Amino acid sequence: QVRLVESGGGLVQAGDSLKLSCAASGSTLRNYAVAWFRQVAGKERECVAVINWIGGSTYYADSVKGRFTISKDEAKSTNDLQMSDLKPDDTAIYYCAADCRKISATYYSHGDLEDWGQGTKVTVSS
Repeated sequence: QVRLVESGGGLVQAGDSLKLSCAASGSTLRNYAVAWFRQVAGKERECVAVINWIGGSTYYADSVKGRFTISKDEAKSTNDLQMSDLKPDDTAIYYCAADCRKISATYYSHGDLEDWGQGTKVTVSS
């Protein structure tokens, strides 16, 4: 099990870029798939991006393809979500998640991950 803490959220304007980071403790991320989800009050949680345990496979929601990039730094036990060309529809609380099972990134997009952070809020103004 790994403890996850997100950071980097804030208020930005449409078109801006923002990088979210997720720091892991209790274990390195070497053998973990990591993912970012987001949720708006009253709506279902949405998977934004996933990178699998070996870092060779990723999943992105159609709404963020070409704008968001997920990466992980196993040496630092961190993973990042680089977001560019942000839109008001990207406003949400963003959650980092991780899981040590060796399953495809697409599977994890359904939300079946063991460890979750507390979230960081991103607000994009128009």
